[in-house]
Amino acid sequence: MSVVAGDVLRYHDLRFQVQAAKLMPTQYLAVDDGTALVTVLGSCVAACLRDPLLRIGGMNHFMLPDGNVRDGAPARYGSHAMELLINDLLKRGASRRRLEAKVFGGANVLRGFTSNPVGSRNAEFIGTYLDAERIPVLASDLGGIHPRKIWFFPDTGRVVVQRLPHAHEAEVAAAETAVRARLSAKPASGGVELFE
Repeated sequence: MSVVAGDVLRYHDLRFQVQAAKLMPTQYLAVDDGTALVTVLGSCVAACLRDPLLRIGGMNHFMLPDGNVRDGAPARYGSHAMELLINDLLKRGASRRRLEAKVFGGANVLRGFTSNPVGSRNAEFIGTYLDAERIPVLASDLGGIHPRKIWFFPDTGRVVVQRLPHAHEAEVAAAETAVRARLSAKPASGGVELFE
């Protein structure tokens, strides 16, 4: 049975037999209860951060490297999504010095966007950001043309990445376009396993 709590869909993941939370674009979530964090990425990037001592972690799903945070969805931009996630982890007791990262996405799934594609910009942003913040990247799967589905288990640090067929391009693009449309309609307000 699925339950929506705080706009993040919570459900029982049949594949891994765990409680899970599915993040959509512009969402982030930190957990300390064994919940798996799941998302599907095209050009977006998800950063999975973890404090290995406390076995807590979180994930974000951002659409663009930076932008106007007064548009009502600051977590759509990498620079703000990262700070929101880090701050949430720190509130739960994580140490900034112990944080480690695994990053995914940044695919150039949309044909025709060859000049400065958003996937490449997102992938470049996350590497630069984490380097500047001195948060080590333990694993990454960035770039390419394939969408990905990610399962992150913050208590163990395990990540499972499933590369989706390029045929899913329309589905991923539709999901990202729907979020962009929803946001533009809102008034402004204050170890990795890879299988194919």
